Amino acid sequence: MSIAFLTDQYEITMLQAARQAGLADRRCAFEAFTRAVPPGRRYGVYAGIGRILEQLPDFRITPEQGAWLLREGIVDGETVDFLENFSFSGDIYSYEEGELFFPHSPVLRVEGTFAECVVLETWLLSVLNHDCAVAGAASRMTWAAGQRPCLEMGSRRTHELSAVDAARAAAIAGFAGTSNMMAGVRYGLHTIGTAAHAFTLLFNDEESAFQAQIDSLSEDTTLLIDTFDVETAIDTAVRITEGRIRAVRIDSGDLIEVSRAMRAQLDRLGATKTRIVATNDLDEYRLHALREAPIDTYGVGTQVVTGSGHPAAGFVYKLVAHDDGAGNWMPVAKKSTNKASIGGRKSAVRRLDDEGVALEEVVFPADSPQPPAGRELQRLLVSGGRVVDEVQPTDRVAYAMMRHAASRNELGIAFDAPVDGDVAIPTVHVD
Repeated sequence: MSIAFLTDQYEITMLQAARQAGLADRRCAFEAFTRAVPPGRRYGVYAGIGRILEQLPDFRITPEQGAWLLREGIVDGETVDFLENFSFSGDIYSYEEGELFFPHSPVLRVEGTFAECVVLETWLLSVLNHDCAVAGAASRMTWAAGQRPCLEMGSRRTHELSAVDAARAAAIAGFAGTSNMMAGVRYGLHTIGTAAHAFTLLFNDEESAFQAQIDSLSEDTTLLIDTFDVETAIDTAVRITEGRIRAVRIDSGDLIEVSRAMRAQLDRLGATKTRIVATNDLDEYRLHALREAPIDTYGVGTQVVTGSGHPAAGFVYKLVAHDDGAGNWMPVAKKSTNKASIGGRKSAVRRLDDEGVALEEVVFPADSPQPPAGRELQRLLVSGGRVVDEVQPTDRVAYAMMRHAASRNELGIAFDAPVDGDVAIPTVHVD
C-alpha cells in the first residue's frame, strides 16, 4: 500500500496548478499546530512523528495509482511523473515525540518546495491527529491511575490498522502493555492477554476451564472470574492453585464494591499476593474514581483508542512563509474569522523556574536568538531529505516514553489532582 495515495484530491490538484503557474518550486515553510486543546484538558501529547520518519522515504505513488489518476482525468502526466518519483528533499523541525504541547505550539515545521510540502499535508495530519488524540487520552488515564499500571485492550474497538498505531501512542503516554500482537512485533511493546468468557463457556464447568488455562499457561496467569458467580470463582481459583494464582480479572458490576469484596475474600483464603485486574469501559474519570478501590491493574479499551471523546487532536497544517524571490523568508498568514494563523517560521522553548517547573511556552521567530532560561523544544529531524536520527522503531517508542514522563513531571501538578482543569501553562508569542 502506498501511503502517498492516502490523501485528499486537492493536494495533487494544487500541485498541478502550482506547477503550471511556475510556483511549485518556490521555497515554503508549513507548520502543524492546534488552535486549542479539548475543553478541560490541561495539555496535549505529541505522538506520531516517529511513524512519519519511518514512512517518509517511501512516500510516492505506484504506477498503478498513477495510471488511475490519468484514466480519471484528475491530473496530467507531468504531475503523475512527479508523484511516482517523489523524494522529499527538504527539512523537518519537530518537537520530540512524547513532548507535551499547548495551543499554538509549533510542534512541526516542514520546509521545502511548495510541491513537496503540500503533498505531505493529508498524510501528516492523519498521523498526528490520530496518534496525538490517543496519546492525550492515554496520558490522562495514566495520570488518573496514579502508580497503578494501565493496559491497552482496544484493538476490537477501532480500525484494524489504527489499532496498531493506537497501541504505540498509548505506550508513549505510559501504558504498560497492549493486547495487540502486531504492535508487539513492530514496536517491541509488552503484550498481554489470557482468556475471555467464551473460553470458560466452552467447558462443562468453570473449574475445568480454570484448570485447562493453568495447565496451559501455568499459575502465572490471570483468570476471568465473573462469567458466573464471582465469589464461587475465587474459591475455585484459590483452591486449585493453593492460593498461588497470579491474578484475577473482573469485567462487570460495581468495580469499587466488587473489588473490595474480592480483596477481602482473597486475603481471607490466604491468596494475599493475588492481584486484581479490572476492565469494563474504563476512562480517565472512572480510573480517578477507582483510586480508593483495591485494584492493582486496569485494562482500558474503547476510550483510549478513540481519544476518550476527542478522536482527533485538532491539528492543522498551514503555509506560514515562502521565499520572496530574493532569497528571504516572507511571512504569510490567513485572516479567516476564528481560523486566523500566525505568519512566519517559528520555534519554541519551555520556560522553567529554578526548580524545573514549567511556567510558559514561549514561541519566537525561528531566525531570532533563543529566549533565555528556556528548554529548547524543536529539533532538526530531517535535513535535506535525510532522516538525521537513525533510531530503531522500538527505541523511538522507549525514548518517547521517557520524554513524556519527564515533560509531564515538569508541570508540577500532583498526580492526585483532578484530571480536568485549565491549560497547564500559557503560550506566549514574542517578536
